[in-house]
Amino acid sequence: MQADLRLSWLIAVTLTGWLLYLLAPVLTPFVAAALLAYVGDPLADRLQKLKMPRTLAVAAVFLITFIILALLILLVGPLISAQVGALFDALPEIANRVEQVWLPGILGWLNIESGADVGIGPFLAKYGEMFGSWSGKVLLSVTKSGGALAAAVLSLFLIPIITFYMLRDWDVIMVHLGALVPESQRETVFRLARESDDVLGAFLRGQLLVMVALSVIYSLGLSIVGLKFAIAIGVVSGLVSFVPYLGFVFGIGMAGMTVALEPNPLWLLVGVVATFSIAQFIEGSVLTPKLVGDQIGLHPVIVIFAVAAGGQLFGFFGILLALPAAAVLSVLVRFAFHRYLREHPETKVEIELE
Repeated sequence: MQADLRLSWLIAVTLTGWLLYLLAPVLTPFVAAALLAYVGDPLADRLQKLKMPRTLAVAAVFLITFIILALLILLVGPLISAQVGALFDALPEIANRVEQVWLPGILGWLNIESGADVGIGPFLAKYGEMFGSWSGKVLLSVTKSGGALAAAVLSLFLIPIITFYMLRDWDVIMVHLGALVPESQRETVFRLARESDDVLGAFLRGQLLVMVALSVIYSLGLSIVGLKFAIAIGVVSGLVSFVPYLGFVFGIGMAGMTVALEPNPLWLLVGVVATFSIAQFIEGSVLTPKLVGDQIGLHPVIVIFAVAAGGQLFGFFGILLALPAAAVLSVLVRFAFHRYLREHPETKVEIELE
């Protein structure tokens, strides 16, 4: 009987996963809206305790969010936009300096004779036809995927609308979902839901604080070093740091390209490496353990796989939702692991002996 029940659950989970995979493009705005509604629900509940109607409380949450985003855009946006624009304008000069100064120096240091085919210009001349062919194929692919692009744009407009209705009816939705759980399983399911809620809330808050802190550290450090475009590089590096080491690698790469503009880049490069190394040390030893918590932390390999799988299944929003989903999944995996050990005590003995 128990084997039949497990087989039924396995079939149900497999069919559900297959259906979700097929409906991934349609589900993307709904999944993103559900996450946003989850994040905004505590604030809406607090406003309700102040005798505010639920619909008005949800409208207030939207208004507060809009004001915060508008202030960030007005205060930080122009500075970052100006630096990003200046950085793109400087890219041709950076490429020219790499070709004229850095590349001959590296070749001389390696005792390699400079030939006619060395340099960015000769490389593009030699492989220009191949590059043009690839560009045409990419352009054709983008043109053919215009429907996907239109769907993505439509999703951006749908997400706020879906979020509003889900946030307004969030408590009702939770009550109806709880009613679907069999009476015999409610205690276990509700306990897992509470644990998942604690993990997900702490993870989202902690990860956001880590990203903001790294943005500040990178920007201040690069500004002290005297690097051009320090704020733009620092903020973007901090924002992409939700993937392990991505902010570090991206920041080092962009800062290194910017250093190429300077007449004496050696000490600037040392300062850049020192800034990112110190920030990486602070993140690993202070920020992540204190703000995210060791009990929530996921192995870097799992994080990278989760982000890649989320992007493959749900596109850009899948990347954003991958880490919260992985954090919740970690709760379920730990529960299954401990339950397996209780049912097979001999395995626990073998693990402890190892």
